[in-house]
Amino acid sequence: MRIARIKTAEGARHAVERSGTWHHIADPFEEPLSYTGHTTPDADAVFLAPVRPAVVLGIGHNRTLNDHPLPIQAWHKSVHTLANPGDQVVAVRDRGTVNVEGELAVVIGKQARELTAENALEYILGYTCVNDVTNVDQGLVDERNFQGKAGVNYTPLGPWIETDLPDPDLVAIDVIVNGVAQANSGTSILPSSVVECLVYVTSWLTLEPGDVLMTGAPGTAVAVLPGDQVDIVIEGIGTLSNSVA
Repeated sequence: MRIARIKTAEGARHAVERSGTWHHIADPFEEPLSYTGHTTPDADAVFLAPVRPAVVLGIGHNRTLNDHPLPIQAWHKSVHTLANPGDQVVAVRDRGTVNVEGELAVVIGKQARELTAENALEYILGYTCVNDVTNVDQGLVDERNFQGKAGVNYTPLGPWIETDLPDPDLVAIDVIVNGVAQANSGTSILPSSVVECLVYVTSWLTLEPGDVLMTGAPGTAVAVLPGDQVDIVIEGIGTLSNSVA
């Protein structure tokens, strides 16, 4: 099932896609879903970031980089960097190379604290595409990932949430710039699984419905320039498209 957040004359509304039509719902985290009776044809749908999280977390997969005692560590990315599909990424210039990074994002469905390997997947509403834009050279002077990841619209998210992804650890991720594939990879090469990431994060921090966990870039970092058109394509979900200003 696809759950989107779309622009309407009455404001942002969540909706579920059925046969080319988006059926509005009251609350994407409600079980069962409550339909309002309003619809939007797919051709008229203007997609927004599918959730407005209170917390956005990134994952550092230490296992591949060094002999750090923790194989996984998380870091916060400001929710003020969140962007809709189609929004322009305002690249911070003169501060090093700007990379886009195609990643699978997990959307939390219910309060999650001290999850286990056995129950972690039960707390996921679904998955979406995220572009973790980064001034990559800032990592040399700011290991906390603040300076390099705080730009305007540096976290495009969308276009919708897919609730039925058979195996999040086996999905392809492509990064296409100006119509040319620049990276072809997938979550299978990440050293830590979605479950392992959730277990680690929730051992420290309680996550709430709508919070977002970016699961890491599996070789999907690509340098971009102003004027570039970027498409993040994730198997089983869809395409997240944004331009670079």
